Amino acid sequence: MRAMGTIAVVDDEKSIRQTVRAAMEREGHRVEEYANGEDAWSAFRAGFPDLVVLDIMMPRMDGLELCRRMRAFPSSVPVIFLSSRDEELDRVLGLESGGDDYVCKPFGVRELAARVHAALRRASPRSLEPAGAMVGPAAGSLEMDDERYLARLSGRVVPLTVTEYRMLRSLAESPGVVKTRAVLMGCAFPEDGWPNERAADSHIKRIRAKLAAADPSWDGIQTVYGLGYRLGLGADGSAGS
Repeated sequence: MRAMGTIAVVDDEKSIRQTVRAAMEREGHRVEEYANGEDAWSAFRAGFPDLVVLDIMMPRMDGLELCRRMRAFPSSVPVIFLSSRDEELDRVLGLESGGDDYVCKPFGVRELAARVHAALRRASPRSLEPAGAMVGPAAGSLEMDDERYLARLSGRVVPLTVTEYRMLRSLAESPGVVKTRAVLMGCAFPEDGWPNERAADSHIKRIRAKLAAADPSWDGIQTVYGLGYRLGLGADGSAGS
């Protein structure tokens, strides 16, 4: 059963917006179009869509700034960036600003539809349900649920994006083990085989902030300088401080 939703397409090229709209509407989604980040942000302030397909280079607020503003809110709305095939820097910056995935231009509508479907399925409302058993690794007061892409810390739900969930899960499944930035990015994007460690630090910073909001006394993610990150072990052998 496909998870349908409202898709916002933000791109200054009308032909791109029309192509994405047609593909998404064939899948049963509702589509909203915006020609620049400023117009999209004005609409998002009244309520976020279920997913955003976002170009990077646009007038009147580019995609990177729009994504940063979205991530400043406690929201896990998936963001799929559209980037030029030859511009690796665009992809890195998109991930650093909080993007969950990217599709290179020119893109195939089937590929885009598949990525949208996967992102919506992982971010479906059931993933935010606090009740029920957690099916995934647990490390002290941190619990992970692979079926609902849900994390709980000290009993409180932590609103993670798909990328953030995958990275935190990688740390939680091996407390005390150092994970390099490349390994963490590889876990975040297993479909692409394009782990770029430059984006890892930005994702870890956001994960830490969200975990701190759930439990200010928990400080489990440790930086191992020159190597990467690990989920620290307390004196009692549990994860965290």
